[in-house]
Amino acid sequence: MQVLDFIQNNLRSDFLDTILPIITYLGSGGAIWILAALIFIAIKKYRLIGISMIIALILSVLIGNVILKPLIARIRPFEVNTAIELLIGPPTDYSFPSGHTLSSFAVAIAVFCTNKHFGSIALVLASAIAFSRLYLYVHYPSDVFGGLIIGILVGLLTYFITKKLNEKVIMRHSTLNRWFN
Repeated sequence: MQVLDFIQNNLRSDFLDTILPIITYLGSGGAIWILAALIFIAIKKYRLIGISMIIALILSVLIGNVILKPLIARIRPFEVNTAIELLIGPPTDYSFPSGHTLSSFAVAIAVFCTNKHFGSIALVLASAIAFSRLYLYVHYPSDVFGGLIIGILVGLLTYFITKKLNEKVIMRHSTLNRWFN
């Protein structure tokens, strides 16, 4: 709670009170990542990045929301310190790990492994989303850190899965080309 209270007492400002709920909303339900993935999928040159993003999101939901949150069942900081006025609607699921952070870093790492330029942009956004969860008092630092670590691992796993899938597709197409050419 010390980190959260430090943020509340020293970093709060009208500007951040306005911008961080918007940034956190971008990560809600993976909204920004789904939109970006659909755009990438629509562009043949970047289709693999989009597919990788979708795989990362699916794995994030399964690991974070389906398995870990109910298993650990940690209550959120605003439920402990009820004096805090939330700037967003109170989340109704459990706190650990931060799903926003987990999914954001899973996607960002998967993208970074494939494309450094887009991945760097995704990492900046993922970091802003992670910080927003602390600023908005909806996660403990350990929730965000746990989401970060798990997200990095999921992102790396996604990269290797996508790479293997892509190799199989390339091999299948080259085999078909030999048969039909």
